[in-house]
Amino acid sequence: MHLKIKLRQLGPIHTLLDVGRMRALLRRSEMGMVLAGALVGVTSGLAVTAMSLISREMHSLIFGISDVERLSSSEINDKFLLMAAPVAGGVLLGLLIYVLAKTRKKPMVDPIEANALHGGRLSLTDSIIVAIQNLISNGFGASVGLEAGYTQLASGIASKLGYKLQLRRADLRVLVGCGAAGAIAAAFNAPLTGAFYAFELIIGTYTIVSLTPVVVSALVSTLIARWLGGSDFIIDIGDFGTVMPADYIPAILLGAFCAGIGILIMQGVAFVEELARRSSIALPFRPALGGIVVGLLALVTPQVLSAGHGALQLNLARDVAIPALVGLFLLKAFASAISIGSGFRGGLFFASLFMGALLGKFFAYSAPYFAQASLTPIIYAVVGMSSLAVAVIGGPLTMTFLALEITGDFPITVLVLAAVITSSLVVRSTFGYSFATWRFHLRGESIRSAHDVGWIRNLTVNKLMRADVKTAKVGISIEAFKESFPIGSAQRVILVEDSGKYAGLVLVPDIYANLTDTADESKGLDEFVRYRNDFLTPQMNAKQAAAIFDKTESEALAVVNNLVERTVVGQLSEAHTLRRYSEELDRRRREVSGEI
Repeated sequence: MHLKIKLRQLGPIHTLLDVGRMRALLRRSEMGMVLAGALVGVTSGLAVTAMSLISREMHSLIFGISDVERLSSSEINDKFLLMAAPVAGGVLLGLLIYVLAKTRKKPMVDPIEANALHGGRLSLTDSIIVAIQNLISNGFGASVGLEAGYTQLASGIASKLGYKLQLRRADLRVLVGCGAAGAIAAAFNAPLTGAFYAFELIIGTYTIVSLTPVVVSALVSTLIARWLGGSDFIIDIGDFGTVMPADYIPAILLGAFCAGIGILIMQGVAFVEELARRSSIALPFRPALGGIVVGLLALVTPQVLSAGHGALQLNLARDVAIPALVGLFLLKAFASAISIGSGFRGGLFFASLFMGALLGKFFAYSAPYFAQASLTPIIYAVVGMSSLAVAVIGGPLTMTFLALEITGDFPITVLVLAAVITSSLVVRSTFGYSFATWRFHLRGESIRSAHDVGWIRNLTVNKLMRADVKTAKVGISIEAFKESFPIGSAQRVILVEDSGKYAGLVLVPDIYANLTDTADESKGLDEFVRYRNDFLTPQMNAKQAAAIFDKTESEALAVVNNLVERTVVGQLSEAHTLRRYSEELDRRRREVSGEI
């Protein structure tokens, strides 16, 4: 009885869970975003743990290894299994690709693209599909990691939550960053790495407003993953002595060397993808063919399979000869390029860490040639691991903190920082892209980072123009023009042909300022027509329109429907374009700073 009275006093349950009130809390209080970040951290930790367990179970069932073994460090004597498993995974993935091609027409968007172009809007259904594809690829042994699936699924859940709460654009972008931060933090048991992964690669900037929710998400996700599944990604660097000033020279050279190798790897993956596109092989059949190549490489060594966690630990713990290091690096690079290029879903995050460690150990053999350099091969492996990952993935602070959290040693971290800055500088100066942005570039997208440029694309000429324009037929006489457009009635008139095609623009003051005889007023307006071939289209954004205004030195231009028909649909002035552009730019600045 008392319980019923209490429930009546509380009101309906849907009132307590009112989305509007939750949205108001998130808008008005930073604490609301912190709570949302914590919730996203929980879901990210659960998603990463679930995907990791499924992957391990798939490896155990498909390849016959124990639950505690890593696929890439296991001894698998069944050669047929090594060959057949990647092929079977390719066939299964090809069937899924075929079904998706029939049912889903829109391209799938990843977190970087979502935050750069779509204000954080990310399809949860697409994210689940990507995660499933990633699990099939990794589970059947393709040379890809699960980090792409982790971040996609966690960010998709975060975006869905933010969309349901109707968050503002800036808040939704931060929440997507929280999902990615939680995913990477849980994957590597490294909350600082996850947080700065979000800042550098997903959100694109660091602000005080976004700091707390992102860090909270990373911490909560790490705790959840550690509680449910634990983490064994720790590198024991042993006793190496003291880092000397002379050690920075080989470390910096290693960073530059890794930058060059990273560029070659990215171009190699792009080359395989382009080769597959130009071939006559249908998209659903490509993963199976890629699986054949991966299977053949696995016959040489199973260390090329999957992400390479076990192989990394295996090669760090023992001495490996130079030919073996070089051979394994080439095999892994080729396997990764073939896997991604043929259509297996995944990324190069962990593969770049593994290959970087191999490069570091290889580079360690040249260290004695540097005077007073005293670092052990495993230290060079950590430096190489971070440097190559920066070259391929990006995020110098992300990889620096990863080195700190997996080694627990600050002097090594400072050494890594010098190397990754060098690697990042070389890549940006000579190549200009990370792996993700390079693939966007190949698709025709001009995205260099996750900075929010989507609002610029949304601010189109179609939204800015005015449709009520003054038009006149080509060939109209000056006298008829003056009768139709008395002085002061309009600033400019657009000339069109009988078919409605754009023919040019006339400034009305020019007509009345011209001193002509009465007899000349029967003549046409040819000498007054401007901008015959200069116009805008509705699809152009404000930035593109401003560039055309600057190039033509015009105050206003006609807007035509397309470049072929050139039917006049409106008019746009430079002053209005620049004013709206400035207003939106200021609005985004205030959103980032937390003023609105």
